[in-house]
Amino acid sequence: MDRFHGTTIVAVRHDGRLALGGDGQVTLGDTVMKNTAQKVRRLADGRILAGFAGSVADALTLYTKFEEKLVRYPGNLPRACVELAKDWRSDRYLRRLEALLAVADKSHLFVISGDGHVIEPDDDAVAAIGSGGGFALAAARALKGHSSLTAPEIVRRALEIAGEICIYTNQHITVLELE
Repeated sequence: MDRFHGTTIVAVRHDGRLALGGDGQVTLGDTVMKNTAQKVRRLADGRILAGFAGSVADALTLYTKFEEKLVRYPGNLPRACVELAKDWRSDRYLRRLEALLAVADKSHLFVISGDGHVIEPDDDAVAAIGSGGGFALAAARALKGHSSLTAPEIVRRALEIAGEICIYTNQHITVLELE
């Protein structure tokens, strides 16, 4: 079972548009503590979309560290991601953080973990993280390949499908878009 309960994030690049969305559920053990959390945000003056799975405090710490990397390596999302992953893996404090990040700009889409992983999907078109991530990933890939939906519509529908299947994912969905 995924250790990042209560979160599903999915990102889709389709027809020149990029959308990233997340559900709003926060769980503690087997109890839903909140339904309306905001797990996705715009970074770098709106040029980058990011979402997290895992502990909120840990994710906020990682957002801050990631924004520092974006300032240090402006316009170079791949380098900022690699540098964050290096720090995350090697720093004694950061290494204990329990979260995953999905980040994207107009050209790139990455999943970043504390294990040092910086993963760019093969087709750079669909990524998902969190407890319902597998469900959302499968739904988004199918919808992208077999529907006329836009990127934001694919993200929303994939999250709805994940919310119908995964008990740690709900239907309070926030979708952000870059065009």
